[in-house]
Amino acid sequence: MESRDRFTPDSRAELTGLAPEAAAKLITATSEVALVVDREGVIRHVSFSGAESPVAGAEEWVGKAWIDTVTVESRPKIEGLLREATSGGTTRRRQVNHPSNVGADIPVAYNAIRADDGSVIAVGRDLRAISSLQQRLVDTQQAMERDYWKLRHVETRYRLLFQLSTDAIVVVDADTMKIVDASNSAARLFDLSAEKLVGKPFPLGIAADQTRAMEDLLAAARTTGHAGDVRIQLAEGRGETLASASCFRQENMTLLLVRLARFSTPAIGPTVSTRDLLLELVGRAPDAFVLTDDEGDIVYANRAFLDLVQLGSEEQVKGRSLGNWVGRPGADLPVFLTTLKKHNVVRIAASGIRGELGLSTEIEISAVAMPSEAGTNMGFVMRDVGRRVATVPHGARDLTKAVEDLTSLVGRVSLPTLVKDTTDLVERHFIEAALQLTGDNRTTAAEVLGLSRQTLYVKLRRHGLSGGDVDAAAEAS
Repeated sequence: MESRDRFTPDSRAELTGLAPEAAAKLITATSEVALVVDREGVIRHVSFSGAESPVAGAEEWVGKAWIDTVTVESRPKIEGLLREATSGGTTRRRQVNHPSNVGADIPVAYNAIRADDGSVIAVGRDLRAISSLQQRLVDTQQAMERDYWKLRHVETRYRLLFQLSTDAIVVVDADTMKIVDASNSAARLFDLSAEKLVGKPFPLGIAADQTRAMEDLLAAARTTGHAGDVRIQLAEGRGETLASASCFRQENMTLLLVRLARFSTPAIGPTVSTRDLLLELVGRAPDAFVLTDDEGDIVYANRAFLDLVQLGSEEQVKGRSLGNWVGRPGADLPVFLTTLKKHNVVRIAASGIRGELGLSTEIEISAVAMPSEAGTNMGFVMRDVGRRVATVPHGARDLTKAVEDLTSLVGRVSLPTLVKDTTDLVERHFIEAALQLTGDNRTTAAEVLGLSRQTLYVKLRRHGLSGGDVDAAAEAS
């Protein structure tokens, strides 16, 4: 290993005048920088390997106290190195940080040994490569945590929609034609519990002469991805259903999503038509809804969409392209339209929306293609997610900043401590979010988080969130 001196012959004499044992230890050490420190803690010699010093300005350390070349929090470590070397002859490795004029501090791990003349030889290794790996590890873990919780939220929404649907829904393995999941409405339709429906061969519970029609529907769904509504007679005279099916892939399995909607007897007397009722509900929905033609020109928009684009009436948007406000101009909308024409559906895509008066916000957009006799229409549902940051509880509001603050401690705090602090921070954030989502109902929050109530109460107490002790006592009683 090449070593270059930058100092006087006297300083070289100090280095070469060390005891043989100390010199041997120094030669066998793998290091980037070596220091000779006198009994007063003043640096008398600096040498380093390679063409230049790994620590900028190290050439100017000679004559300075070693403790003055490190950051404030590293001073006690330098004192410990000198104390151990003086009393015991050798020291354990300690990491210290040298200040840098450009960028972050420079971490160096030092061992020190005492020479025969009482001076101390400190051998240091540059830890910037290790620090960079630690930073990448923390970033990767944070990305994995975000992906994990995103999947959990998607699964929670799916389960809620699946179980709250008024139509009977069953998921069928397309290879074995056995039911792998069923909604509560399907359990009521077939007069069996959802658990007992799982594993049953499908179709079931329909009239014998309707089996072929159902099989044709499922075959069409496997071929085209979606099969339209077909009237199916139930067994034992229990009425008719309107059946439709869609095919999708999950975990290397081909699955069929079958929807069975019961026909209801029309009420006698004047009633509001289903079409008018649906239009009224869509018009009042808190999420933006837009109906376009197959070119993306708006046919209908509800009040929530007009609020997002900062316009006063539906006539101001009719006939205009949805791309004027949604996504990047000329980029995002064509992608959505192409996907819809190919797959008939877009699920929870991230995008943005721009208002006429300059207001911009992030949205989640889902869409479906709806073929009709007059042509294909596209339905877009857009949810404003920009307001979520403003509605999270106190303590979770600055989650991103808090994680960035923890990240800045890499190289100063051990990785297990950083991981524990980050995990605690993220865990508290999502517990508070679950309580906010469920209106502070801890039983429901535990279900949303996939925890038992007792476990949730323990975590509430550990994070100092209100109500943990009271709820735990109530649960115990």
